[in-house]
Amino acid sequence: MSIKHKKLILAVALIFAVNILIIALAQSADAALYKRGSTGATVTEIQTRLKSWGYYNGAIDGIYGSRTESAVKYFQRTNGLAVDGQAGDKTLAALGIYEKPSAGSGSDGDVYLLARLISAEARGEPYVGQVAVGAVVLNRIDHPSFPNSLSGVIYQKGAFSCLDDGQFDQPISDSAYRAAREALNGSDPTGGAIYYFNPATATSKWIWSRPQMLTIGSHIFCA
Repeated sequence: MSIKHKKLILAVALIFAVNILIIALAQSADAALYKRGSTGATVTEIQTRLKSWGYYNGAIDGIYGSRTESAVKYFQRTNGLAVDGQAGDKTLAALGIYEKPSAGSGSDGDVYLLARLISAEARGEPYVGQVAVGAVVLNRIDHPSFPNSLSGVIYQKGAFSCLDDGQFDQPISDSAYRAAREALNGSDPTGGAIYYFNPATATSKWIWSRPQMLTIGSHIFCA
């Protein structure tokens, strides 16, 4: 084999190795990772789950500080995960938190969290009914009777049955992402409703006392 041929093979191998390294670095950059200093809706969700399971006793403020890091380490140690205090893909999965791959605004934490709620509560409903469920959540944020944040409304104890029956942890439908974005952009098919219920499955007598505004799909929306 000539020296020129050997150099050509070496150059091709080097280019191949560089391409593999670039791909690996890109995949690493795309992976979800929350650590000290991170903020946002997913951090709030991490804190909420850790607190509800007894791993965390700090404030649910969406800020990944030292107490959140310590709680994540405690959770990782208890569940056989690598103990680094960072919430990467494996830790998020163990917490039941699944990140949708980045795709424009679809990667935004508020869209993700609202889409999870919409998919769990209105899976199978017409699209306008999914937007309506998202609008109810957002209307509650502005109402004095409810928490003043998206995560606070969604995780309010007893507010949504899907957090207790496992539906909240199911895969999110694409239509729910679209509905979440539309609701966050100001669309409200309900005209200001703060409650909704399915008359075929509702067990609360109180909900029937709320002023009914309209029906979309199988849900009655109320003031």
